[in-house]
Amino acid sequence: MEMKPKDCDEQAEILKILGNPIRLCIVSGLMKKGSCNVTYMEECLNVSQSSISQHLSKLKSAGIVKGYRTGSEIYYEVISKSAKKVINAIFEEEEQ
Repeated sequence: MEMKPKDCDEQAEILKILGNPIRLCIVSGLMKKGSCNVTYMEECLNVSQSSISQHLSKLKSAGIVKGYRTGSEIYYEVISKSAKKVINAIFEEEEQ
């Protein structure tokens, strides 16, 4: 076996963060849309603004998403290549 547990730390952390269904939906949705704000996510997911904000905080801390301000709103986008690979692998079968 060439890989050691230490070599898999980043991937394991991404899987842990994406293991929550709401965070998985947020990241998947952001990848499809490109970027959006919390209000849009709230409407799409039917989840409270405070809950989405908590999940976004965890995703930002893990380096999976980042936010940028446009006027008075903050838009979020996926920045982690590893997370994008995981999402693509998970949902690849559904798209075929």
